[in-house]
Amino acid sequence: MSAVLKVMRNPHFWFIVVMLAIGTILHYPQQLLFGTSVPLLSGLELKRHAVERVFALVPIAYASFIFGTKGGIAIIIAASAIMLPRAIFISVSPSDALFESSGIILSGVIINFCFHWYRQERERLRRLMLKLDKAIAKQIKTGETLRESEKSFRNLFENAIDAIWVHDLDGNIVMANEASAKLTGYPIDELYGRNVKSFLSDESLNLAREIGRKLIQQESITLPYEQRLIRKDGTEVICTIATNLIISNGKPSAFQNMARDVTDERRMHEIRYYLKEITKAQEEERKSIARELHDSTAQTLIALLHQLENLLVDKIKLPVREAKSLWSFHEQIRDALQEVRSFSRDLRPSILDDLGLFPALEWVTEEIQREYGVKISLKVVGSERRLTQETELLLFRIVQEALRNTAKHAQASMAKVEVESDENKIKVTITDNGIGFRPPKNLGTLPYKGKLGLVGMQERVQLLGGSLKLNSKLGNGTTIIVNAPV
Repeated sequence: MSAVLKVMRNPHFWFIVVMLAIGTILHYPQQLLFGTSVPLLSGLELKRHAVERVFALVPIAYASFIFGTKGGIAIIIAASAIMLPRAIFISVSPSDALFESSGIILSGVIINFCFHWYRQERERLRRLMLKLDKAIAKQIKTGETLRESEKSFRNLFENAIDAIWVHDLDGNIVMANEASAKLTGYPIDELYGRNVKSFLSDESLNLAREIGRKLIQQESITLPYEQRLIRKDGTEVICTIATNLIISNGKPSAFQNMARDVTDERRMHEIRYYLKEITKAQEEERKSIARELHDSTAQTLIALLHQLENLLVDKIKLPVREAKSLWSFHEQIRDALQEVRSFSRDLRPSILDDLGLFPALEWVTEEIQREYGVKISLKVVGSERRLTQETELLLFRIVQEALRNTAKHAQASMAKVEVESDENKIKVTITDNGIGFRPPKNLGTLPYKGKLGLVGMQERVQLLGGSLKLNSKLGNGTTIIVNAPV
């Protein structure tokens, strides 16, 4: 209904209605004008109303142009309704009139079809132009994107942290970034055109050639690989390098290399290795000394005690003064025996080897509590399973050192040890209510501040591959948190 109202509000609709009305009057002048003929057409002396029929094409063409195919068909039907009654019932030559009317109707259909085809072609052309505009816009956008991508790649290349350089198949450098200059010690302008032989030893050059050969022959290689470079000042750097083959026009043209300096990491790895070996040797020495104290020194002292006791029993009639001196010797030897046993346990508690970490922690907390009077609680969360001998030993030493620091220096009355463990990791937290201290921002400065106990703990945590976190504040105690994989 709304569509009909919209059409009726269109002035073109009423113009077509007027033309149909005129066509109707021209077809039926006697009937509609009470026998009066139209002067213009009567002057032409046409008896078969051919002009009136041709006039019907005007509203058909106009409607087809303005309202489209459906509008044209509707006016064709209306024009047929106007023409056919006269051709059939009024015309003196019905057959000719029907033929002429059919020709007019067919012409109207053809006109309608032509306009329909014209609109379709115009719409197709419009869509084609729209696609063309989109394609042009896309090409423009692609060009801008490529320019932006090139600019971003250039910025990424120039500002990359890793050294990136490209050299041709002969080893001459054609492109390099600032990180490459920093890595090799050569300024950028000296790197361009320089051959990579300049900073490769014979061994490294052979490796580079082998990698290049495998890439050209499309053989598999492991990336990144380790390579040693010689800087301009003659120093050596260790790098991990990823090399890719650049193809141009279907042929190998150059190699792109991305290198990262791992010299400090490798040296730190070596330091950790040596530290691990030193710690192992130290623990083995402690174990040896502890065994020597227990099996030899302690047994000798025990034998002396027995001999002295036998002497005192056999010599009952010794003077009182001599007897007191001997009993004094007996007490001193017994005290020395206790100290030797204590030293032996401290050097390498047998409970650690026999029963594992958690019983050893119970023993050390009780020993320090008894020796220094600090109240210490131990809490274990998770399974109390055995760990590797090295892990148990390192964790034990960390807790032992932390509690000794608390007892000796923190002036604490209470300390807590909490151990949380699962299948993959273990967390140890040691907390005290002592006087605390101001920890350094960098734990690497601990040796310069005389915190050698904390240094030993940090070294052992590194050997575990874990992390140590230190929280302390003056007057608020200290908390040490150790996280380590198991």
